[in-house]
Amino acid sequence: MEIRHPMHPGHGKVLDTEGLRREFLVQNLFVPGSLKMVYSHIDRIVICGIMPFNESLELKTDRGVFGVDYFLERRELGVINVGGPGTIRIDGTDYSLDCKDGLYAGMGSREISFSSRDSADPAKFYCLSGTAHKRYDTQAVPRGKARELHLGSDENCNRRVIRQLIHPAVLPSCQLVMGYTELAKGNVWNTMPAHTHERRMEVYFYFELDPDQAVFHLMGEPRETRHILVRNEEAVISPSWSIHSGVGTGNYTFIWGMVGENQTFDDMDGASMDDMA
Repeated sequence: MEIRHPMHPGHGKVLDTEGLRREFLVQNLFVPGSLKMVYSHIDRIVICGIMPFNESLELKTDRGVFGVDYFLERRELGVINVGGPGTIRIDGTDYSLDCKDGLYAGMGSREISFSSRDSADPAKFYCLSGTAHKRYDTQAVPRGKARELHLGSDENCNRRVIRQLIHPAVLPSCQLVMGYTELAKGNVWNTMPAHTHERRMEVYFYFELDPDQAVFHLMGEPRETRHILVRNEEAVISPSWSIHSGVGTGNYTFIWGMVGENQTFDDMDGASMDDMA
């Protein structure tokens, strides 16, 4: 397990490219037959990449890090599959997830394992976990049951569909909100005009990028913007003081996930172009 610590915005603005990538970029999430976990002390979010191959992989806890007997003793979990068909077994119940299907696992779920239906086309389970105070029912969320928002325009190069999988309008959770955004072909901008939300942090996971493509993820305070170059299947940890926008060399898809003080998707502190530097 890799552990990341919080950062003051005053420190963030003096980091060079290598420093920004070291603190905020998460790479190599999917290794065949492995489970990778990154624990950020920014709102204590956990980022996981799970790629079962020939055998199932079990989600276990590290008592020295979390101080609990099992991983979801005081946590909840959101999962979106970005690979081939797979299965998640939670306390003896199997949940099948195709690509872009999601799942919410409530606090108190003990035995959790992940498997691929076909090792020639392995599943890739992208997971976020936040702290929880109450148990809500575990349930799968097929992409067809997501709440959809159609935003943007071709004129502004940001026509996109937002699919909310773990959201109060879809199912109850303690604090985790999670879904993904698909940009239409020929559109490259996300979350512009930019914003922050002091009450919540966010993680962006970019995928469906060709090998020769990239996204320039914009971050930093509105008057102290920086960027991180992100490749396919890499994630960026975005603290609450930072904007989180991006522009790609082509269209792409990204998973967004938030934890914090509320679950209000539209609770944003806008940063107009006049506010940016």
